[in-house]
Amino acid sequence: MSSWMTTLRVHAACSPERLAVSDGVRALSFAELVATTDLLADQFSAHGVRVLGILADNGIPWVCSDLAADAADLVLVPLPLFFSPSQLRHAIATSGIDALLTDRPEQLLALLADGDMKVTQQSQLPGLANMSLLQLVSVDRVPGVLPPETAKVTFTSGTTGTPKGVCLGRRQMRAVAQALLDATQATSIDRHLCLTPLSTLLENIGGVLVPLLAGASTHVWPLARVGLTGASGLDAVLMVQALQQAQASSAIMVPQMLQGLLHVVGRGTPVPEALSFIAVGGAPVATRLLHQAALHGIPVFEGYGLSECASVVALNTPGQTRPGSVGRPLPHVQLQFGADQEILVSGSEFLGYLGEKRPQQPWPTGDLGYLDADGYLHLLGRKKSVFITSFGRNVAPEWVERELTAHPAILQAAVFGESQPFNTAVITVAPHASHAAVQHAVDAANQLLPDYARIRHWLPASVPFSLRNEQLTSNGRPRRAAILAAYAPQIQSIHEEEADVVL
Repeated sequence: MSSWMTTLRVHAACSPERLAVSDGVRALSFAELVATTDLLADQFSAHGVRVLGILADNGIPWVCSDLAADAADLVLVPLPLFFSPSQLRHAIATSGIDALLTDRPEQLLALLADGDMKVTQQSQLPGLANMSLLQLVSVDRVPGVLPPETAKVTFTSGTTGTPKGVCLGRRQMRAVAQALLDATQATSIDRHLCLTPLSTLLENIGGVLVPLLAGASTHVWPLARVGLTGASGLDAVLMVQALQQAQASSAIMVPQMLQGLLHVVGRGTPVPEALSFIAVGGAPVATRLLHQAALHGIPVFEGYGLSECASVVALNTPGQTRPGSVGRPLPHVQLQFGADQEILVSGSEFLGYLGEKRPQQPWPTGDLGYLDADGYLHLLGRKKSVFITSFGRNVAPEWVERELTAHPAILQAAVFGESQPFNTAVITVAPHASHAAVQHAVDAANQLLPDYARIRHWLPASVPFSLRNEQLTSNGRPRRAAILAAYAPQIQSIHEEEADVVL
């Protein structure tokens, strides 16, 4: 029996009526959650499921299916709702999914109609309202080989359009969940509200498993109800209302959500009074946003992690917080640093990418950073993002972008300067912000940067960076090559005009 279910059975025996999970309409106690999970595990086994995919909105069925897959010793493959049709087909075919659980069967039936995967049976399972189980068979394609002990395959699109399957084992995920439980000091009276998709590994582990292990409740409202549409559409007012209505004590946010929360609070909306822990990660957080949160009394704790490390590697926590850092490494993690300051992680190893050999250890994260004298981890940027100016200076663009986006006039920024004498930024301007306001923000950011990292020229983005235009990854990082390609003529013109002035 999995450690999840062992712990949940203890909670169900000791406090059977205590609230475990709610979707805002329906609720399950711990006793009901265990009973539903057991029923689903038996159903999955009866249908001969080995690799279960799930494509669904946040809700009770998602949580119960995740736990049931673990209880039945199946491999679970969460599929992001924002994946394109080609990304979905790739993920389904390569992971060897033989059954798909979904709240949108028509979409999947159409998606699979002309591909290598065929639906052989469609059925409803007890306890899963509005969900269909589609059983699949591969016609021509041979799926990738899953490493032994794989329990979950989480797909991350990274910086390319083809998602990569990260294979995780139960031991690794349990170590992270237990470390987060200890670090956050979660208790049975806590209430977590999921603001990001359950297909996101951090929300899956930190937002569901950690509260349930603590005997607390997790609230998995439909994403539209908490203000999220797609991968990057956010109604911050609705998000804050949801936090208040759920009386949430904890939540997980990406930086754009934190900025939205600060914007709403700055306009006079009270901070939801029950909040005691907001974890922020997924992309670098501007230090000024953290300062603003502190001024408003918002309990924000920045962290750092990767799918390859089962999400969290380091985290600021109550009593152990250092603004500007991503916190201390979790106890089960060991960090080393390459000669170029690349962060190398061991003690939290994934099993490998789908269809590839077991990864090297320690794992080279591709991120640059260092530990300070007190053991707090500081990030410098992505190794492959660093560019060298024509004066021979190395610039990590994330560092500069972090300072730019701290200002409310700038929603997004991408910085370029490879082999150039100065840096240029492509900026997504906030609605109603004037050119002068953006220039003021750029000037203020420059004051905090050394001369070689400053922005001399900027140009407004014609449209925001997004998954739809392939200028943003699923975790909010800019796709630099795509952005540069889109704005290359304007950037080139800036450099040519500057050269003419110098000459």
